Amino acid sequence: MSQKSFHIGLCMAGAVSAGAYTAGVMDYLMEALEEWEKRRGEPGVPTHRVRISVIGGASAGGMTGIITAGAINQRFAPVPVPEPEALLKEHPENPFYHSWVDLLGNDMFHQMLDMSDIRRAGKVASVLNSGFIDTIAVRAIQANPDAWIPTPAYFTEPLKLFTTLTNLEGIRYNIAFRSELLESRYNMTMHSDFACFHLNASQYNQDGWMPLHFRTGANVALARDAAVATGAFPIGLKSRIMNRTKAVVMQNPWINYTDTRPDEDDQTTYSTQNVDGGLMNNEPFEKVKQLLSEEAEQYSEHEREDYRRFRTAVLMIDPFPSESPQAFTINQQLLPTLQYLFKAITQQLRAKPSTLIDAMSGEKAGQYLIAPTRPVKSGSGAGTKIDGSKAIACGAMDGFSGFMHKEFRIHDYYLGRYNCEMFLRNYFTIPAEHLEAHPVFGEGYARADRARFKSFRKEAYQIIPIFKPCVPGYYPMPVFQSGMQWPMVSEDMLQRYTAAIRKRVEAIIMNAVPMKRFRRILLYIGCQVLFNKALTQKIGKLMLVSLQKHGLITAAKPGQQT
Repeated sequence: MSQKSFHIGLCMAGAVSAGAYTAGVMDYLMEALEEWEKRRGEPGVPTHRVRISVIGGASAGGMTGIITAGAINQRFAPVPVPEPEALLKEHPENPFYHSWVDLLGNDMFHQMLDMSDIRRAGKVASVLNSGFIDTIAVRAIQANPDAWIPTPAYFTEPLKLFTTLTNLEGIRYNIAFRSELLESRYNMTMHSDFACFHLNASQYNQDGWMPLHFRTGANVALARDAAVATGAFPIGLKSRIMNRTKAVVMQNPWINYTDTRPDEDDQTTYSTQNVDGGLMNNEPFEKVKQLLSEEAEQYSEHEREDYRRFRTAVLMIDPFPSESPQAFTINQQLLPTLQYLFKAITQQLRAKPSTLIDAMSGEKAGQYLIAPTRPVKSGSGAGTKIDGSKAIACGAMDGFSGFMHKEFRIHDYYLGRYNCEMFLRNYFTIPAEHLEAHPVFGEGYARADRARFKSFRKEAYQIIPIFKPCVPGYYPMPVFQSGMQWPMVSEDMLQRYTAAIRKRVEAIIMNAVPMKRFRRILLYIGCQVLFNKALTQKIGKLMLVSLQKHGLITAAKPGQQT
């Protein structure tokens, strides 16, 4: 590790359509690092270096991580805040915006409710049509030999990149026990999987980290498969197949916990069926931290987590940060118990007891979070803030609301950029009392104009300097059709989906289980008379309530019925 470098590991949490927020954060982070690189050497500018060494993610975060890998070695421009007349304009010149905001149109719900996937296959793979994901993945993650440029100085080369996966078959293990059983072994299966890549690595080192190169095309298709697989929201979106060699899987210690290793030349195809990586590990900060610790292994644990000497930091981007738990209500009825059970299983799967106590300490340097926070002015003009999932427009409907309206995604993208800027200005800092003694920042700020890069929040200095002045009331957010800097839709908009929801529900019921013709006729009649109408109404009501809770439905005009 360079004496004058500070290393960052990015951890991107699952987000569904709120991947637009994570994309905005990444867009601004790369813009800030690029601006610093252009100004390096100017009088008064800090001279230390910050390098991104690790990118890890889950679900939408994992998808964004792989999109980032494809963007590192190409030139692209940030998308300025649009004027109202250009609000819905597409921006293919920016891979983050194009992949998460533009998607394939303003309203993606009609595509997700389209029945072409069921008609084509004659069977049901998921509640929603997932075909649009493949189109976007191919467009965003592909070899780029003609426009390829060398890796910027603010990335380590080769960069470590990984995404979590949920392997439905899992890796099987046998634990030996003394027993009267003929086969005296205890069988168990591990379903937590990872797709690990070494960006721009020249060769494979038999360690489970596959070389990925967007100039030569090496493993680009596999990275695309990993991106689609980690985002395969269980049941809602289609599960995905990944084909790796057995050697790659078994040589990765994150997947294979035994000492057994196959031959280095074992190219046997290892196929896995996968769903959302966030199901097993939605915030893989412990893996990112582990990789950074290896980067700084010559320093003691105390030095790595002391503000006077820390050389690394995990920066977590989470559009859905955990909120304070609500009081548990004991209810032994079936449906509430099933809801409790599902929540308990998913929370336990994501728990990290081995790193929990270590991560809970607020005194340790190197743990940072970028999460949604938006300013709101009250009637008196006094400023307040909304944070967490209520701060983002894509936070309704369990993260699926962004697929309904492009304005929701636009808002979250620019909120991500704004939150990243405020984070870099005021929170990603080195305390003033530790600046002089720090081996990286002390030298970096030796001839810098410190007042120019001072945090507004406290006596601290920016680790990544921000050059643009911040004026009072600064909030770079477009004005939406609502006339505000917060997008809203009318309740009538939901009625557009009624027919499509009804047809999709009918198709799922009719094709989910193979059956003979007479039973199909009876089921069809039942769908028309009872199930379809009831389910459609229930789905519509749930959508409306969720949008209302997030303040995304316009208030009724005087005299108008709601």
